[in-house]
Amino acid sequence: MPHRTDLRSVLASVAPGTELREGLQRILRGRTGALVVIGHDKQVDALSTGGFALDVPFSATGMRELAKMDGAIILDAAAQRIVRAAVHLVPDPKIPTTESGTRHRTADRVARQTGAPVISVSASMHTIAVYVGDVRHVLEEPAAILGRADQAIQTLERYRHRLDEVADALTALEIEDLATVRDVAQVAQRLEMVGRIAREIDTYVLELGVEGRLLALQLDELVSGVQTERELLIRDYMPRGRRSRTTREVLADVEAVDATDLVDLGRIARALRIGSEDTLDAALSPRGHRLMSRVPRIPPTVGQRVVDHFGSLQKLLAATVEELTAVDGVGDLRARTLREGLSRLADSTILDRYV
Repeated sequence: MPHRTDLRSVLASVAPGTELREGLQRILRGRTGALVVIGHDKQVDALSTGGFALDVPFSATGMRELAKMDGAIILDAAAQRIVRAAVHLVPDPKIPTTESGTRHRTADRVARQTGAPVISVSASMHTIAVYVGDVRHVLEEPAAILGRADQAIQTLERYRHRLDEVADALTALEIEDLATVRDVAQVAQRLEMVGRIAREIDTYVLELGVEGRLLALQLDELVSGVQTERELLIRDYMPRGRRSRTTREVLADVEAVDATDLVDLGRIARALRIGSEDTLDAALSPRGHRLMSRVPRIPPTVGQRVVDHFGSLQKLLAATVEELTAVDGVGDLRARTLREGLSRLADSTILDRYV
């Protein structure tokens, strides 16, 4: 079976600022073209004829000079050594491909057949294309990527603002015991939207390499706490039973929702297993994980035991200091901290909602 290589790791290895990207840019500027295979194993060897063995340290200048000759350049899997050069690659001609040029067809078929990443530098089209499995990705100039990334960041800022609004509204409704399937689905929907935009921007960060550091900082700030919020929301409302799913399984179901269906709250509710289009206005009661996570100076393990002990947010909010002390790991001081923290959160949340 061909070994599988993640496109993200390949993009990181050819990002601006890397030695490999510098070598590819030199080839592009020299207008000679090239075919580069990243990974040397028995499968790649089986498709290789001719050429000569080198096994020398990789350098951008060395790859540029070797590209002046006909044939492919084969690097090791880490792209740290040039293993062979001037190699003629003969992949299976029966492998389907939509590429038109000889070099591009060869790159596509070798990538599909071996699983090794293959890079094709086109002198005529002035492009660098990366082939990983059945995926073709054309590398772009940093300026073009930055333009799209800036637009994506602005979109993410708007979506994060809206997420904070619906999340705060859900918290207020939970405290008043008025939450519905619709309210929970809206928060899950916004969390997933933010996550998808963030993953797109993360790809831009990879492609930009050293030039994407500022973008990476902006992204980290905008998605701070989002993953934790997703898990806490699911743990608050996930149905219990012998066939209940894990948090990871529910997250996977939500992530599998098609982009066109993401606007459908009923579809989100079905993925969460909390309802459907016909039950969006049905009442739901949270367990209290989200609110408990906001109480300062309470370790997550202790918070988990407290939530499990009381079973619902309303019982937790009504608990006395004595009742909180009865939970394993909660002493008198921590019980008072919990009681005061929950009361302050409830009061401030309701106040913000109606002021």
